[in-house]
Amino acid sequence: MFLERYRRVLALPRVRSTIALMFLARLPLTVTSLMLTLHVVGPLDRTYGEAGLVGTAMTAGTAVGAPMVGRMIDRHGLRRVVALCGTLTTAFWLGVAHLPYLPLVLLAFPMGMLTVPMSSLARQFLTALVPEKQRRTVFSLDTVLAGVSFLIGPTLTVAAATRYSTDAVLTAIGVWLALASVALWATDLPVRSADESRETGAGPRPRLRTLLDGRMTGSLVISFSAMVTLTGTQLCVVATLRAGGETAWTGVVLAIMALGSIIGGIPHGAMRRSLSQGVLGLLLGLLVVPVGVGGGSWWLLSLALVPMALVTAPALAANSETVSRLAPSGSRGVAMGLLDSSTRTGTALGGPAVGFVIDHTSPAWGFAFTGLAGLAFAGLGVLCHRSSRVPTRPPREPTSPADHAA
Repeated sequence: MFLERYRRVLALPRVRSTIALMFLARLPLTVTSLMLTLHVVGPLDRTYGEAGLVGTAMTAGTAVGAPMVGRMIDRHGLRRVVALCGTLTTAFWLGVAHLPYLPLVLLAFPMGMLTVPMSSLARQFLTALVPEKQRRTVFSLDTVLAGVSFLIGPTLTVAAATRYSTDAVLTAIGVWLALASVALWATDLPVRSADESRETGAGPRPRLRTLLDGRMTGSLVISFSAMVTLTGTQLCVVATLRAGGETAWTGVVLAIMALGSIIGGIPHGAMRRSLSQGVLGLLLGLLVVPVGVGGGSWWLLSLALVPMALVTAPALAANSETVSRLAPSGSRGVAMGLLDSSTRTGTALGGPAVGFVIDHTSPAWGFAFTGLAGLAFAGLGVLCHRSSRVPTRPPREPTSPADHAA
């Protein structure tokens, strides 16, 4: 019974192949920032600060460009956008190894804007293929697999860069993204269901101002808060272990966090009812606040992080589920792009803010600040959500035997 809901979701047409394709398509994107850093401080012989500038520029470009690319998909369809963005992205990554530092910095932002939004596309495909009552299950599975990719991607990449070179790995990323773009173009997966496509064709698409009502804005703020919490927590882990002379255990602690997230995500997807997005966002921040009290020992720190880790995947899956429910089908690309932007912005801002606190206090206070910041933003998101008096659209009634079985 525990895994029955997963079996039913995976039995739906095209769902299994879509999940497998998007897992592979997103895998190189988990290591792009790491590889840029290794390349800039290695072959280009620059500082970590200069490497961080490249990564920040690309992250900022992706955050700005994700809604824009999503709107392009809403208006012009998947194939045209993937053909354009996939070609430019492939050319960039195949050429990165041959670029001097200054052109690399200048190209990072615009190429980030035009990156194929693999995470956004995965959510769009799954929303179109899976009935609303089963989306908690499929988004939980997608989040768990994302955790798996972050476990194996950096490890394999660092090993390959050490054995061969950063140039070879950067070129491999370009080839991988090229193959992923070709696969997306060839499969032409739906971004809307058949019924939604007919509805969208019957009328104009909602304006951005209409899309960003209190409920959607609140959901995006909660998504932002989750990434502030997660990014800050990872930075505090590094600082705590370094202060205690246990830097060698950093990878182990982060791996335990990832495994805890995976373990927490599996039962979340099997539940008929779960905590709301707002409650999970608040809980994520709350569980981080006392972590620093455990001291610098790596195993005590790991134990203290387990409760927070168990909530991570459910919180991230709830973000996707809520936005997919609130977004009109004609603006789903924009909505998923905004979700991508909110998470990337949280990642970009969470690190420097928490780092400032650690520098001027201690890693323990860094955990406290991280949790309180997450609580504050999640609380703001809940207030925004409740400010809208329009009731949340109820799930559609099941229209097929597979839906009734769920």
